Amino acid sequence: MAKYRKLSRTASQRKALLRSQVTALLLNGKIVTTEAKAKEVRKIAEGIIALGVKEKDNFETVKVTAKVARKDKDGKRVKEVVDGKKVTVYDEVEKEIKKDLPSRLHARRQMLKVLYPAKAPVEGKKKAQEVDMVAKVFDEIAPKYVNKNGGYTRIVKIGQRKGDAAMEVVLELV
Repeated sequence: MAKYRKLSRTASQRKALLRSQVTALLLNGKIVTTEAKAKEVRKIAEGIIALGVKEKDNFETVKVTAKVARKDKDGKRVKEVVDGKKVTVYDEVEKEIKKDLPSRLHARRQMLKVLYPAKAPVEGKKKAQEVDMVAKVFDEIAPKYVNKNGGYTRIVKIGQRKGDAAMEVVLELV
């Protein structure tokens, strides 16, 4: 008995397809696909969400001082003339950052192996904004499922596709 569906594709094509569909599912909350693909995507997505739930609060907050370029009212860097050269002026700023503990860092890297970099449209702007998918899993998706042990996705059949009569389904986060 096979451990996975081959989906009539080579290994590299299958991996790319599943990665893109998992990324789309986690970015948008639901996707429309065939039943066989949905069942494979579900396995991967549930594993990623389970990792996110397990490692959600596994970090420490650290205060760091960083040099940041001073900017004028237009958002451009302020420059000073020093010894005949223009030099950018820097200010020291204290920031709080999240420092992942080792197990959360490992979970982050496991997720990055599967998830593609994603861009989401922003209202009022022409360009799409880059979304940190791992941060989205940890900060938005995982907190919804803290009290749930598995079963993070749902497959709803919507009928047969007109062209090839393949069963189409909606795969969505519960």
